[in-house]
Amino acid sequence: MFLEDITQNEIQLSNQIKNKSVLVIGGAGTIGSSFIKALLPFKPSKLIVVDINENGLTELTRDLRSSNVISMPEEYVTYPMSYADSVFYKMFKANNGFDIIANFSAHKHVRSEKDIFSVEALIKNNVINAKALLDFLELYPPSHFFCVSTDKAANPVNIMGGSKKIMENLIMTYSQSFPVTTARFANVAFSNGSLPQGFLERISKKQPISAPNDVTRYFVSYEESGQICLLACILGNTGEIYFPKLREEQVMTFSNIAIKLLEASGYDLDYCSSEKEAVKKSLNGFENKYPVYFSGSNTTGEKPYEEFYTKDETVSLNKYQALGVVVNSKSQKISEVNDLLDDLNKAFDDEKTSKKDIVTIMKNFLINFDHQEFGKSLDSKM
Repeated sequence: MFLEDITQNEIQLSNQIKNKSVLVIGGAGTIGSSFIKALLPFKPSKLIVVDINENGLTELTRDLRSSNVISMPEEYVTYPMSYADSVFYKMFKANNGFDIIANFSAHKHVRSEKDIFSVEALIKNNVINAKALLDFLELYPPSHFFCVSTDKAANPVNIMGGSKKIMENLIMTYSQSFPVTTARFANVAFSNGSLPQGFLERISKKQPISAPNDVTRYFVSYEESGQICLLACILGNTGEIYFPKLREEQVMTFSNIAIKLLEASGYDLDYCSSEKEAVKKSLNGFENKYPVYFSGSNTTGEKPYEEFYTKDETVSLNKYQALGVVVNSKSQKISEVNDLLDDLNKAFDDEKTSKKDIVTIMKNFLINFDHQEFGKSLDSKM
């Protein structure tokens, strides 16, 4: 779907990427590795990939070097490290900066929100560590800086989405120092950690399947995820937010995805009234009738539908075939962002701080942050 936009802009992409040095942070993940595969045909001279997942980096390298269609750059190095660690900055200085920097390191799942400890880890990764990187980049300004966002940043209802909206506001404050862009992402079909990928795992192990029947999601493929980010990173004007245009056939409920997968695997469905019943039936063994439990969503932060922009944002839908662009993303004052980060750091330093306190701080900064606590996280469900 996005390949047409890539093809139509091949000359500009080549001019901006060929013989350039590239740093990809979080490059072993689904979207980061797909971005790398979309980038390499345009022949950068150097590619450095950083990720905390050492095994993921190993498989990425094997995958790239085993391909007969991907041309590897002259200099290619992977580093299993966090971009928040001091050794990362040592490595960065030794390379004297990079022309293109794309950051995919993020907590991306709603289930990351459970308690004060999980929330602190999430916000430090998505916001506080990103701020330290951006401050550092003012000393080594790249020609392109991209940081992945999420559809859940538009009118956020969960802390993950709220943190990504803060990230968007944060990076825009640097738009005068170097070009910054982002992309609000949908769901990558069968990506690591996704519910559809979990369905495949359950089927392979003949374990019961549980899914919400009232939550719709928009899905793109692995390849499309990298293409979206490449277009946003290289072609985007500073301050722009990219998003995929919705197509009706790509919007599905999780329960319908499970039904289609099970039917394609040759099963009839055995509808259960609870997760407990579904587990019991699977323990007793089953052949053709697969135990499933579908119900309404009742966990904190789960948004029933997706949206990629708000009524207050100006959107261009004519620039690309498959992508829309938020063209008037408003930059908050750096002093306001600094005050927010000070409040968050002080709160995290106080052992008495609760998850509710962090939500209050975020609501004071994000006017449209509509977080509601239901006292139940996704970890309490199959």
